[in-house]
Amino acid sequence: MMLEEVIHQISEQTKRKRMSLPDHKTKIVCTIGPASRSQEVLVRMIRAGMNVARLNLSHGSFDEHRENIRNIRTAADEVGLPVTILIDLPGPKIRIGDLAKEPMELRKGETVTLTTAPVQSDPDQIPVDFEQFPQLVAPGSIIFLSDGFLQLRVDEVGENDVRATVIIGGPLLSRKGMSLVGGGGIVALSAVTDRDRECIDFGLSEGLDTFSISFIERAEDVLKAREHAALSGKSVRVIAKIERQEALTNLDEILRETDGVMIARGDLGVQIPIEEVPTVQKRIIQKANILGRPVITATQMLMSMTDNIRPTRAEVTDVANAILDGTDAVMLSEETAIGKYPAETVAMMAKIARSTEEKRSTVGAVCSPLEYFRQGRGREKITVNDVVSLNVIEALDALGIRFVLTPTRSGSTPRSISRFKPDAWILAFTRNPGTLKFLAFSYGVCPFLIRSEKEYWHGAILDSIRDSGLIGSGERVVLTEGVSPGREGTDSLIILTVG
Repeated sequence: MMLEEVIHQISEQTKRKRMSLPDHKTKIVCTIGPASRSQEVLVRMIRAGMNVARLNLSHGSFDEHRENIRNIRTAADEVGLPVTILIDLPGPKIRIGDLAKEPMELRKGETVTLTTAPVQSDPDQIPVDFEQFPQLVAPGSIIFLSDGFLQLRVDEVGENDVRATVIIGGPLLSRKGMSLVGGGGIVALSAVTDRDRECIDFGLSEGLDTFSISFIERAEDVLKAREHAALSGKSVRVIAKIERQEALTNLDEILRETDGVMIARGDLGVQIPIEEVPTVQKRIIQKANILGRPVITATQMLMSMTDNIRPTRAEVTDVANAILDGTDAVMLSEETAIGKYPAETVAMMAKIARSTEEKRSTVGAVCSPLEYFRQGRGREKITVNDVVSLNVIEALDALGIRFVLTPTRSGSTPRSISRFKPDAWILAFTRNPGTLKFLAFSYGVCPFLIRSEKEYWHGAILDSIRDSGLIGSGERVVLTEGVSPGREGTDSLIILTVG
């Protein structure tokens, strides 16, 4: 029998119980922090629906993140489910340093001092980890902290110190970001800094190959990360974080070069008028869907669950609308990094995803890739890959098929189908561990790692899936793949009946 390794792998998974798939297809990305870094909590989060663990290297040391990586891998092994680890590079963001006492309560109308000088233990000063900070502001400049929730107006600028009045107050934590709208702030720096290169080296040394780049402005920023990894003989997958106006201006070229995108709404909502964020989100998702790039919607999706066991109605609606827009993944930040209920928040996200996906066909999507290729501008440059993936969707709908089987090398075949957000599951079979990990970002894709070098997989794949209990005798499936070794794309479509 061919693909004995596939059958062995799946049979090992099913010795304990019959294999089952999640009850939702939207992928869930969770930021790991003090509240979630223990193996016990990580196990609960994986069981609740976490697909990707995000390590934000703006916080913590390499030693702490090395321990996080060990804990994530151990927890995933215990649960028996794959978890992809995403390294989020700090980028050239201006950040608050370590406060003498936190949270530091900023009160409206009071005067505060921000300083780039070393601060030992003065609770009345706000350290800033950016030497050129005083050169980037002037009296009257507005400083946004904590994704714009806190606002200061600059009064005086000295060599190292900046005195400012609190316009909108609240609690400030260490390492929070700062934005200077209209005042530059990071224009003189590359999106890939020396510190980012150190973080890439760290990730590669830990066997990781997926990185998100902060404050990207153009496609060249993606190439810089790839070129640095190539110095070590490695290739990486890059998620471009869209959070600056320049990135929106160059969105098309960035999408062509990157492997995926993250809509980082925190800084984006400061860089552009906040009322434009919803429509910009829809535009980014639509463009990413058309190109088959996985897209993550991030920032404050269930923010109230940082402190509460239930989210607000507005947050639930926000998550649901992102899924209806066509996002592949939704992300949790503070909710799982420092929140009181990390596992419960993941479970709530999964519950919202399941409910929304069940009703997708009845409420429709605002920006449908299906309509783009069927009737819109997509027909002008439609490819064989596009046509066959459209036919896959037609076959699924017409015949009520529950599964698409996709042998794949780079992952583009399952992603071509995933962009249409079908009701069916896409079961992707790959020999490439990196491809398997990156498919964790794509909607409705369940990847399997195989080790056989034999070229023809069809019968063995069907046998292995049938043996797993996913597909019953007499059920029809779609099998689609590239037609020649080394070439990706859904160039063939076969409808098979399981014997």
